[in-house]
Amino acid sequence: MTAKSAPVHIFPGKGLGFITLGASLHNVLTRVKSHPQIYPAIDLAYSSNDPLRNPVVLQLPSNGLRLRFDGPDQRLRLIEVLDFSRVDLVYKNQDVLKGGKTTEQPTSSQGPSFRHVYNRLFGPSYPGEYISPPDQSPYGTYVLSYPGVAFSFPCNTPPATSMSIFQGSSWPEVRANLFTQQPQYPRASAVVSKTRDSFADEVEEFHILGAGKLEASRRTGPPVPIILGETSPQDLIAEFGPPDAIYRKHDRRISIHRANGTGGADPLNPNLSPGRGMDLPDTDHSSTNSITDDSDEETSAGQVSDPGSLPAESFFNYFHHGFDAFISHPSTPGPAFPASGMPDPTAPALPSTQLAVTKIILHGNVPGSYPFNRHRRSRWTIHLDQASEGLNAESPYDEISERLRGVWKGSYSSPGEERATQRPMVLNRGWGDSPESSVEFLGGWEETTAKGQRSGADGHDGGLGNTELFGFPGLLFEVLKNGAVSSLTVY
Repeated sequence: MTAKSAPVHIFPGKGLGFITLGASLHNVLTRVKSHPQIYPAIDLAYSSNDPLRNPVVLQLPSNGLRLRFDGPDQRLRLIEVLDFSRVDLVYKNQDVLKGGKTTEQPTSSQGPSFRHVYNRLFGPSYPGEYISPPDQSPYGTYVLSYPGVAFSFPCNTPPATSMSIFQGSSWPEVRANLFTQQPQYPRASAVVSKTRDSFADEVEEFHILGAGKLEASRRTGPPVPIILGETSPQDLIAEFGPPDAIYRKHDRRISIHRANGTGGADPLNPNLSPGRGMDLPDTDHSSTNSITDDSDEETSAGQVSDPGSLPAESFFNYFHHGFDAFISHPSTPGPAFPASGMPDPTAPALPSTQLAVTKIILHGNVPGSYPFNRHRRSRWTIHLDQASEGLNAESPYDEISERLRGVWKGSYSSPGEERATQRPMVLNRGWGDSPESSVEFLGGWEETTAKGQRSGADGHDGGLGNTELFGFPGLLFEVLKNGAVSSLTVY
């Protein structure tokens, strides 16, 4: 969308060029970053204190564009053209900027005239909206609105200063619920014009039911059940399509460095109650992996024709669905939530030689986190019982911790065991000889306050100590300093 780029077509209520309303932040940002010659500058603005509730703004200053995404779902809600001189806009084969743009034209944010928009491009419309000027400004703004597109004109000069593309019949009608209404188009822009049979139905949300049971609600199709220890790799491929990558994991394990340096039993965590303590599953998210020479390897999904030929441990990476699945020999998953009425899981019925999904890692794609933009955001709800409202992916961890402590209270053999299992562990990635994909625990169990509060409010992963792991039976939370859950492992 620079001086050398092709004209960009406007689709009112749908999008601008390849950028489609409803597309995920991961989808748009990945495509933009893959064309640095066209998009040389990328600015991302978000709330460091509350990145999951406030909008995320992606600005392309060299292209005169600003894209606004909602915080909880990270889907594109508003496309704004702020500088008409930096993009060749076309609507139904007519130039939006009268006379078109040439490379000799001086840089200016001046846009199309009111007459050009009203008489030639879009035709008559309902009366526009007058917006009073801000403080110390003598002129207000007149917004001329059409279904799915609107132009802003300063009342003192005729040319438009900006254009907005949105989903809805008019700007005044959609403005109030712009970030909360249900998007019409899918998260992946590339599938907008394709038939449903040509791509896997996208996942809207994961419902965590306990006892190793999850349910993935989808955009159009029926929900997909996932049972840890029973769902096979073939089942995943049939429901979600082939993975974007397969990370083969062989004999490596997480290194746990105890504070006393002995490497023996944890003196803070002796004799945990079976099934009730914090089992430390392999939390390697395998979404930032580099191919290394010590038995870990990432493979394109197209290179694996038979899931049955996979090694004993591997990850299926679904970057566009927002989750990873750990494939290994069947094991008994975490227990049921005490108030759910579900029975605790029994030993796997599958043969020990048959591979199954044993862990699901749901990625939050929190701006400022280390793995940001590796996956698109995955939303989830934990259903603790049938009566109360569940915990969700936007819940601050302090709230999640308080609820889960109440749920599991009385399920431990002693108060000491309860305290030991709910202390955080510091998480480090890509430090020293550890590959980028690995997760390494540093130090012992760290002391924390009763509610698991953390100091600091920034969401930037600058290295050591930015994230901590908190565990409850069957659940492992990776939490940023601002309280946002970066990922949730269900095992």
